[in-house]
Amino acid sequence: MTNIVELVRRFQSLRAVVIGDLMLDSYLEGTASRLCTEGPVPVVRRTRVERAPGGAANVAANLRALGSDVTLIGLIGADPAGAMLREALGERDIDTRWLVEDDAASTLHKLRVLADGHYVVRFDEGDTGAISSVSRRRLCSNLVETFAGSDLVIVSDYTYGVIAEDVLTALRALRDTRPVALVVDSKDLRRFHGCRATAVTPNLREARLMLGRRAEPAGVDLPADAEVVGREILRHIDAELAAITLAGDGVALVGRDGTAQHLPSFPIERANDVGAGDTFAATLGLVLAAGGSAPDAASIALEAAAVAVTKPRTAVVEYQELLRRVSLRAFNPLDSDLAGSAERLNAILDTDRLLGRTIVFTNGVFDILHAGHVDFLKRAKALGDVLVVGVNTDAGARRLKGPNRPINNQQDRLALVAALEPVDHAILFDEATPAELIRRLRPRIHVKGGDYADRELPESEAVLEVGGRVVVLPLAGSRSTSDVIERIVTMSTASSGERVGAES
Repeated sequence: MTNIVELVRRFQSLRAVVIGDLMLDSYLEGTASRLCTEGPVPVVRRTRVERAPGGAANVAANLRALGSDVTLIGLIGADPAGAMLREALGERDIDTRWLVEDDAASTLHKLRVLADGHYVVRFDEGDTGAISSVSRRRLCSNLVETFAGSDLVIVSDYTYGVIAEDVLTALRALRDTRPVALVVDSKDLRRFHGCRATAVTPNLREARLMLGRRAEPAGVDLPADAEVVGREILRHIDAELAAITLAGDGVALVGRDGTAQHLPSFPIERANDVGAGDTFAATLGLVLAAGGSAPDAASIALEAAAVAVTKPRTAVVEYQELLRRVSLRAFNPLDSDLAGSAERLNAILDTDRLLGRTIVFTNGVFDILHAGHVDFLKRAKALGDVLVVGVNTDAGARRLKGPNRPINNQQDRLALVAALEPVDHAILFDEATPAELIRRLRPRIHVKGGDYADRELPESEAVLEVGGRVVVLPLAGSRSTSDVIERIVTMSTASSGERVGAES
């Protein structure tokens, strides 16, 4: 089974196409100090304006932030909102050349007014339902042209008119040419029969309405109800998976093979749900395109959504944010089977060896990460293709550094190292030296910092046994964790002395 960290790392090699209803999300924020004399409403003095891609454009923004290459196809009007949406997309490194501009359309725009952080009103404007036949042909031709180079297609259909029957016809035909991952997020899933979607991602309310049921029934077990609804959806359309989102209750997965599973969400103290569904769909699609299973895809997508809902406004989740979260999950500090972890990692490295990749290994405590660590790991990675980092357990760090170390526990240290860009794999080890881990993982190159240049390394024999070599890299500058800790203690002592002097 592919490690969930590796699945997220694969995002950066994927190419995604998004087609659907584009929106501009605007936020007018201000302060309210009095009521209007003309009516019982607050007078809001504007303090800032924020504009963000919404709808299908937010799906694309999430895909790009998560590291994939993105093509966005949709419709805008020749109006100020369209120009502002283009600008917002450009700021997020999303190419706008595949957008179709139509004089008969007006850009979909959601304008929210907030006073002191609280919503006052939302204005919706725009119409993309009645567009020219020329624009419709361009939408279809853009889809055909970009589909061939894609690993993932996401349809974000708010039923505002872009995903019309001609687009669906083109999509059905394209599905016969390449079996790319297809995720459909639509308020009218029935129209997608024949598209053979990999996954559909309605929320429970949308799914129930589609089936002609009450939107929010009282007194039902939501996961159980979602499973029933999911099975019925799959009887209407030929998707492989229905991932029905349940807001604070997680997601229900129902497969065409008859399997069903409920994955709970992560507890969030204060949740903001604007665009969280877009984040979920984008992440789910990327994991499926990366070769992940449905449970892995939904689980990682829930991790991403948990990050998104903690952010204000229409937000995206960055690659490093998600990578750190899944790293924390993947490397369980309570798992005492360190030898088993090494064997599982070695099985992954066997594939790299077969492909002729050079495996580089280094190790350390990595307590309080600083720029020196990052620089060292970048230079270590440059020596080969795959960088594996061994991280001392808490017990091992105490034996090396003393009873007051480490400052950070092994879970946090391991997760932070794993989330660094140069690092491909990070693993805990408990021995005094990494010799046994080196024998298990068989790296081609073992890298140590320059402070070992004049010493005989205790693990040198293990490196030679596996046919590797030792490379000593000069350390850049004089940074060290001990120096950082000493500086913190000095500053804390000085600060305490100042407070005592002030009080006396």
